[in-house]
Amino acid sequence: MAGLYKNYIDGKWAEGKSGKTFENRNPANRNDLIGLFPASVLEDVDRAVGAAKKAFGRWRLIPAPKRGEILYQAGELLRKRKEEISRVMTREMGKILKETRGDVQEGIDTAYYAAGEGRRLFGETTPSELPDKFAMSVRAPMGVCGLITPWNFPLAIPTWKLFPALLCGNTVVLKPAEDTPHTAVKLFEILEEAGVPPGVANLVHGTGGETGAALVRHRDVRLISFTGSTAVGREIAAECGRSLKRVSLEMGGKNAQIVMEDADLNLALEGAVWGAFGTTGQRCTATSRLILHREIKKEFTEMIVDRAEKIKLGDGLDESVEMGPLINGEAREKVHRYVHIGKEEGARLLTGGAIYEEGKWIDGYFYRPTVFDKVTPAMRIAREEIFGPVLAVIEVEGFEEAIEVLNGTPYGLSSSIYTRDVARAFRAVRDIEAGITYINGPTIGAEAHLPFGGVKETGNGHREAGTTVYDIFSEWKSVYVDYSGKLQKAQIDNAE
Repeated sequence: MAGLYKNYIDGKWAEGKSGKTFENRNPANRNDLIGLFPASVLEDVDRAVGAAKKAFGRWRLIPAPKRGEILYQAGELLRKRKEEISRVMTREMGKILKETRGDVQEGIDTAYYAAGEGRRLFGETTPSELPDKFAMSVRAPMGVCGLITPWNFPLAIPTWKLFPALLCGNTVVLKPAEDTPHTAVKLFEILEEAGVPPGVANLVHGTGGETGAALVRHRDVRLISFTGSTAVGREIAAECGRSLKRVSLEMGGKNAQIVMEDADLNLALEGAVWGAFGTTGQRCTATSRLILHREIKKEFTEMIVDRAEKIKLGDGLDESVEMGPLINGEAREKVHRYVHIGKEEGARLLTGGAIYEEGKWIDGYFYRPTVFDKVTPAMRIAREEIFGPVLAVIEVEGFEEAIEVLNGTPYGLSSSIYTRDVARAFRAVRDIEAGITYINGPTIGAEAHLPFGGVKETGNGHREAGTTVYDIFSEWKSVYVDYSGKLQKAQIDNAE
């Protein structure tokens, strides 16, 4: 029998006030009911925010190195339970075990990194312009932070937000995606065991339209960190703007891999396959456009089609499977709709383009790896985020055109170029409009100690991961200590 799960508020597992629940099902087999989770309402959010607000007064006074030690312990527990959580995640959202293990490992890495920052939460000292005066800047916590996270990285992305927020001395309320609540429960079990005090970290399940919206609008939430679609991000930004609430947005992408005529084609092939079809194309960093130099276009297109047709689909818990299902029926319908759009636009379907319902996979949300040729930069399949295993091949005459095509979308998250020419590589780094650029690597594969985020409609300028995430979750305070024993009026007394 499927379990009945709860919210986590003020250090206790609590039922939702409405008594209503929603189902969590395995996308590889919709008959597999994982559990029932509370459809939280405003009262649940209010309780969670109230608990976080009350706990903030105590948590912010715990020295950052001590907060870091708790996060290090969380990392150790994640490491010990890595396989268990990976299997929970694969069953819940479908991607293969190799990838869910990587997802958990990213959470482990983030915990260790945050723990180290507990002893490095640097401010700055700088000379004052006046004598007998000391000047410095220090970081201060924000208060209660609302975190809204997606389903495609149900452990990594929550930890990207939650660990730095806690390290900075904030308290948090997390609203995970309704498609992946079970992984969030496992994360909060670990936080509790690691010693995070009651009220410091709270979990409320529910929909974005009700639970997420209540969190965004709550007057006691000082910051919202959101990862998801650009459309929802716009709404959140507008709402936060009305209350002058800090907001960090990480949204869509339409990432491209350039393959030049001098590239190592076998290496580029592995990158394209992994970038386009890893996580069933359900990454904001997924390779959805393949920009090929005309001299290698025919050969490389044949290579990618041949490899795509050999990808083994199935349940990600099977170690031999290379690609799992889409997250749900709505996602699969969207992918299929874009395939029809591509055909109507005049693109040539080379492989895939069909729902996969064979044998025992008839009850899952599978879709065949899909490759389009004869795609032009103006086509919708070359400009709009599909979020599925659909790759659009675009031919170019040379390097300058390749860069122009890559930059020609509203997004700017990740990018890639394969070339042996070091001058081209550095020009690409200079000229590509994206937050991330890979040289001779695929568009996916972020590391926890580097900034993550994009430009244009991908985000609002903030960067998660790395040291930059600590600027999201802390306030800067400038401090002046005047030991001159007299009034010094800064620029007034400093002027000649």
